Amino acid sequence: MPPAQAGNQKEEALADSVRLALSNAIKDATPPTPTFRDPSERARYQNWLDTMSYRLKRKLADDQTRNEFLATVWYEARRAGLDPGMVLGLIQVESAYRKYAVSLAGARGYMQVMPFWTGVIGDSNRRALFDMQTNLRYGCAILRMYIDMEAGNLYLALGRYNGSRGKPEYPNAVLRAWNNWK
Repeated sequence: MPPAQAGNQKEEALADSVRLALSNAIKDATPPTPTFRDPSERARYQNWLDTMSYRLKRKLADDQTRNEFLATVWYEARRAGLDPGMVLGLIQVESAYRKYAVSLAGARGYMQVMPFWTGVIGDSNRRALFDMQTNLRYGCAILRMYIDMEAGNLYLALGRYNGSRGKPEYPNAVLRAWNNWK
């Protein structure tokens, strides 16, 4: 199996407020439980879940695993203010939906989170990056931080997430993959 595609993210100096916000974002271990304001919102979610489950069946064959994965992607992406389809596109490029993927740079899991993040904002448990919810929560929180750092410029934020800021290949690949999940 080919290595995952994560680049060498850089550990950056973070303001204490940013570190605290990220730490709080990944601390809540509440399992994903979607809540909806009205029946139409629930119906849109269920339609999304059914559609994405069908599309992802080749990569994650087990129905329960696939549905738990998608529910968690949806929950963590929305929690971080991200489009769940974009997160699926990023995962497609980063790890090809492999839970135990490890890049040449050492990034781990679905969203290819660098282990240093567990010391910066977590409890230093690097093995937890192979836990689905933990990995997705870290990845979504970190991507949100990079989008904020880049004043909403998704292209630059994706490059920063991958450790390839300023190079077009990675952001373009994620943006292309995102189109598959819209």
